[in-house]
Amino acid sequence: MNVSLARPAEEVAPDLLGAVLTHATPEGTVSITITETEAYSGAADPASHAYRGRTPRTAVMFGPAGHLYVYRSHGLHWCANVVTGVDGIASAVLIRAGRVLEGEDLARERRGDKVEGPRLARGPGNFCQALGITAQHNGTDLLSDASLALTEGEPVPAALVRAGPRVGVSKAHDWQHRFYLAGDPTVSAYRLSPRAKPPTGA
Repeated sequence: MNVSLARPAEEVAPDLLGAVLTHATPEGTVSITITETEAYSGAADPASHAYRGRTPRTAVMFGPAGHLYVYRSHGLHWCANVVTGVDGIASAVLIRAGRVLEGEDLARERRGDKVEGPRLARGPGNFCQALGITAQHNGTDLLSDASLALTEGEPVPAALVRAGPRVGVSKAHDWQHRFYLAGDPTVSAYRLSPRAKPPTGA
């Protein structure tokens, strides 16, 4: 990766658009271009899992950069985050959506026969399901692992990058820390959490 991950999440998140996450398994290989991300900091971000400090669950978020932080959402779906920043300070970028480049048949087998192409990796849970990412991949070094790796993709024109509020979080929901490719059909729909608090400012 030519993109430095040792920076704040909100700086790294837009730069991950267009990057490729590849997972090679005995079943086959799936590669997905990232089209949507969300940045989450640590102690300064009330929506971050690390807001209240380090726990066994969030330890990976505290570094080093380039590792994968995987968590269970609502007890249903796995979600994948690229750890950013410097060691000791929690920071990570949630991968919200992507476009399947390789292994579409395997991704569809994991997601369901009737799922349309743009929806195979739309949404963080679907992204992980299409790639075959689970709790066992928590802590994986994406920059050196042979089977699960983050690499450069095709450059993304700056004119296509958009920023907006984060999806489905109840705190700091108005922060403009969601980044996505304008007009891309794989990008998930924006939804405001019914538990959202009054605006906090970024």
